[in-house]
Amino acid sequence: MTNQATNHSPEWQAEKEHSPSCQQLRQALREVKDPELGMDVIQLGLIRDVVITDKHVQIKMILTTPFCPFATAMMEAVRQKAEDTLGLNAIVEMDPQPWDISMMENGGEASWGIY
Repeated sequence: MTNQATNHSPEWQAEKEHSPSCQQLRQALREVKDPELGMDVIQLGLIRDVVITDKHVQIKMILTTPFCPFATAMMEAVRQKAEDTLGLNAIVEMDPQPWDISMMENGGEASWGIY
């Protein structure tokens, strides 16, 4: 039996040098909801990495299902929210990593009645 690692809040590369900006971005991205689940992209653990430079912010994002019908809209909402929040051009890239419930923030699974 393998022990599945819990990865509730992914550590973004940008947190080392841009911690205040990352805090702002995390808070802003809580407004971007998955339309089917009604939970935000941070709570679901969909934002896997963020890199901030002087010119742009690069965001790696996953989806809860490979063929999510809202993928384009959610990625665009994340891009726009990042640009509005940080005042930088934003690039959102799809990460092929599969999502699983262990990626949710602590307590998020309780919203689904999963213990």
